[in-house]
Amino acid sequence: MEIGVFIPIGNNGWLISTTSPQYMPSFELNKQIVQKAEKYNFNFALSMIKLRGFGGKTEFWDHNLESFTLMAGLAAVTSKIKLFASTAILTLPPALVARMATTIDSIAPGRFGINIVTGWQEAEYSQMNIWPGNAYFGYRYNYATEYVQVMKDLWSNGVSNFKGKHFTMTDCKMSPKPSREIQIVAAGQSGRGMEFASQYADFNFAMGVGINTPKAVAPANERLVEAAKKAERDVGAYVLFMIIADETDELAQAKWDLYREGADVDALAWMADQGSKDTKADANATAKSINLPEGAVNFNQGTLIGSWAKVAGLLDEAAGVPGTKGIMLTFDDFLVGVDNFGEKIQPLMKCRSKIGAVAS
Repeated sequence: MEIGVFIPIGNNGWLISTTSPQYMPSFELNKQIVQKAEKYNFNFALSMIKLRGFGGKTEFWDHNLESFTLMAGLAAVTSKIKLFASTAILTLPPALVARMATTIDSIAPGRFGINIVTGWQEAEYSQMNIWPGNAYFGYRYNYATEYVQVMKDLWSNGVSNFKGKHFTMTDCKMSPKPSREIQIVAAGQSGRGMEFASQYADFNFAMGVGINTPKAVAPANERLVEAAKKAERDVGAYVLFMIIADETDELAQAKWDLYREGADVDALAWMADQGSKDTKADANATAKSINLPEGAVNFNQGTLIGSWAKVAGLLDEAAGVPGTKGIMLTFDDFLVGVDNFGEKIQPLMKCRSKIGAVAS
């Protein structure tokens, strides 16, 4: 089972709370996290792209680094961990992103991939006057399909003459080609999003649900597996969980209770308002899940709370859900959390029993 870390490219990670650890993003912080993850034999690290935060008392995600430049820097200071950067597809042309990916592949051959972000928060784009209007919600995966096809043309052939509704390439050239296939990650949760992932991605996020319910991702995984069968492709789920762990269940629960008590209600209200703008989102779409009460404090992911042994067992349960190929983790305190995972949780996980010894 692959294990990855969703690195804190934005301030305060994924806890929308005044009582959780407060920190700013920096290259140094993320370098330390990813180097620790590599030491503990994590398989991958992924950074999001967020162009406007949610405000509130914590100024949640008002402070963010840029994904590709960050991952290029991390590529130069790592040697084996796989790295994924995110492209907000309304902001960067696909031919340019294809070349950016090839450049990072030259820094870290065979270790780089791209996460496709179609966009759900209108304010990120309207602030730059590049929001196409809310009708975009209805065709964003058609847009993403053309976007990825242009990149795949350039990576495989060095030239693209793609002619579509959203992109037109005329003898568009790119050289050199990447050393190996650039893997694609998607995050589609709606029916159309799953269809896109099944046809063009290698992995698709499955958002963990609830508290200590690792098997709750099963319905999402089932939909992905069925879509991949129909597309005759092998597409695995990367399931997303936050880890709140300590020596005992009681100590871990106390931390979680503290974070919940400090919920940044203004930032949560902004998030809910932005998510409501996709009025035609189906029941499984991201825009729906971010407005659920369980999404409060912990942004759009399941939460595993307990002792080292309890969390290890819960992660093994998640790994056993059909369709899961990887688990991507967030932590309340990333530096401490990655160490605790590597030293105290991972050795107890059956699904990680075959990994090599920790590098010195």
